[in-house]
Formats: sequence, structure tokens, C-alpha cells
Amino acid sequence: MGLLDGLLGNLMGSYLEGSQERNPFGSGNQTQGGNLLLQIALTMLQQNGGLEGVLGKFRQGGLAQHADSWVGTGQNMDISGDQLQQVFGPSTISDLASKLGMPAGQAGSMMAQVLPELINQLTPQGQVTENSDQNISDELSKLANSARGMAG
Repeated sequence: MGLLDGLLGNLMGSYLEGSQERNPFGSGNQTQGGNLLLQIALTMLQQNGGLEGVLGKFRQGGLAQHADSWVGTGQNMDISGDQLQQVFGPSTISDLASKLGMPAGQAGSMMAQVLPELINQLTPQGQVTENSDQNISDELSKLANSARGMAG
């Protein structure tokens, strides 16, 4: 899948820790659920001013070190679902939860794992590039196309 190769597997694997019981997407839908989660994360970036806009929100929310760690080439700092909600607001997390069909707390926690890694993948050289917003659009198109392929 280009830029985001392996991202889904890593995220879903670490979140689910190989346990079907904890699979929020039900048996057999891990990839589709992961694609949906990734699609929502990319859309969230797009709707909040792209990569620069989202990073700005985290910096304004007192999480500048976290945001900078995701862009940089070192270790990513973790955030919690609560911190994510502080930055984006409760309505964004509620919308996310309804799209994923899970409680807001669980949706926030999942997105708190996905977003830092996604931003990390979108900034492989340790900086936001001029074409980062185009990369987001491209990845959304690829996900939409692969979802259509699965449905058909």
C-alpha cells in the first residue's frame, strides 16, 4: 500500500496482541476494521488542516513534545485517548466512536495509538514535507479503492 505498508499490521497486532477476544472488529474483519480505522485517521488529519494543522493543535494543547517526537526520527511519545479528546474535542471522539461502532473510550484509545504512528509514517525524513497533504489524499484514495475491491 505504498507509504503505509505494514502500519496496519503493526498497529492491529499490537492493539489486539493476537487475541481474538479483544478484536473490536469481530472475527475475520481485522483488515477491514484496520482499513476503516486508518481511513478515519487520515480523514481526521485532512479535516483538521492536514499534517501541519494537526501538529499545531497538539502543540497548542500542550503536547508539543509529543507532536515533535512523531515527526522526528527518534522514539514516538505515547498519548492517551483523554489527551486526544482534549486536542480534538469530545464531539470528534464521539463521531469516531460511532463510525467504528465502539464506545468513545475505546475509540479514543485506538486512535491515540494510530495517529502518532501515522504521523511518523507520513514524515519519514523527520520533517513535514510540502507534499504531505497530497500523500494523505493519495493514501485515502488507495484505502477507498482497496475497500471497494474487498466489497466486490
